[in-house]
Amino acid sequence: MRRSRLKRIRLGRALLVAAGLLLIAQLVGAPSAEAQTQPAVGIACTYGPTFNLDAKSGYIVLGDGNTMFMWSYAQSGNAQSNQAFQYPGPVLCVNEGDTVTVILHNTLSEDVSIMFPGQENVLANGTPAQPQFTGTTLTSLTNVASAGGGSMTYSFVASKPGTYLYQSGTSPEKQVRMGLAGVLIVRPARGADFAYNRDDTRFTPEEEFLVFLSEIDPYQHQAAEQNKPFDLTKYHVHYWLVNGRTFPDSIADNFASWLPSQARYVNVGFEEIPFHPHGNNGVVIGRDGQPLEGPAQQDLTFEKFAINIGPGQTWDVLVKWYDAENYSEANPVPITIPDVANQTIGMFWSGSPYLGVQGPLPPGVSTLNQCGEYYIISHNHALFQLDAWGMTMAGQITYMRVDPPLPNSCP
Repeated sequence: MRRSRLKRIRLGRALLVAAGLLLIAQLVGAPSAEAQTQPAVGIACTYGPTFNLDAKSGYIVLGDGNTMFMWSYAQSGNAQSNQAFQYPGPVLCVNEGDTVTVILHNTLSEDVSIMFPGQENVLANGTPAQPQFTGTTLTSLTNVASAGGGSMTYSFVASKPGTYLYQSGTSPEKQVRMGLAGVLIVRPARGADFAYNRDDTRFTPEEEFLVFLSEIDPYQHQAAEQNKPFDLTKYHVHYWLVNGRTFPDSIADNFASWLPSQARYVNVGFEEIPFHPHGNNGVVIGRDGQPLEGPAQQDLTFEKFAINIGPGQTWDVLVKWYDAENYSEANPVPITIPDVANQTIGMFWSGSPYLGVQGPLPPGVSTLNQCGEYYIISHNHALFQLDAWGMTMAGQITYMRVDPPLPNSCP
């Protein structure tokens, strides 16, 4: 994670839509040269306004060692970008007023499509996008790219800044669950360091994070891999993911060698998810791509501790960490620290309770702490969803890292 100055956390709707902007998604396969130029932490944008996406299958690695068959949207159109499978789909970043073009190529064995909730006047191959019917039976909520090689070109004007989902509109109860979803970020005309065209939505661009919340029923994914029915009557979640990863992979950098790719608040699951950053209230500034304002730009933003992200929602949240008590070695915490025999040393402990200080550790104890930074857990507060098929503390968990004020010695 990154230094905690002013953080913009976007939560979104997704397939499984939770809410987010916090960490990483997952690619399996060699990352492209383009991917390697992306930041190691935070949002790795794919810049438009024209995008080529493949609907394709692949596998991701989960924290308990299992691999999982998935579908997703992946970049296509050149020899570098189509080498790897990516879940969730790329974060598509455009500017307010852009005419956005998304060309979908379908490599899967059934019709697929892309919907853009929150966008107006979407065109499909140049005509207004429409629900599709066979007779009187609805077969898709929008125009499709046909199975086995079909394509479809979608276009629209990105007229409103905000965080949005994009997802399949064809059998979404299956295809979104399988992974056909991603995030669209529309940057406001005011500038890329604002979430909306309001003064109070400014954030530090280097500290923009995505929390993409999703879930997996491995039996249904196995059925899809074997061309058997995806049976929602038997749907039972065993994995809850943050940015396509389970803990502890959720705290690794983008493009980690064993998880080679990336991942605002977005929820593509079936249930509301109460995402809970410990020790911090966030200021909710927007939901579903709409700034929280009334007539004459009346301020309707509000503070919230647990962010309850409904299925398909996106939330934009500003977080700023304060050293409220200003504790230090000169202003010590007024407690008696237990002796070493009564302590349990965590893997992020610096040896000191004070920000920016690294103290002595007992013999034989190692630490991942680099410069006296703090780590604050952030997680799904529905505690049973912190599970990965029976392995506890392996679900929707990540950490906020707080570095000492600049200048510091942190890497």
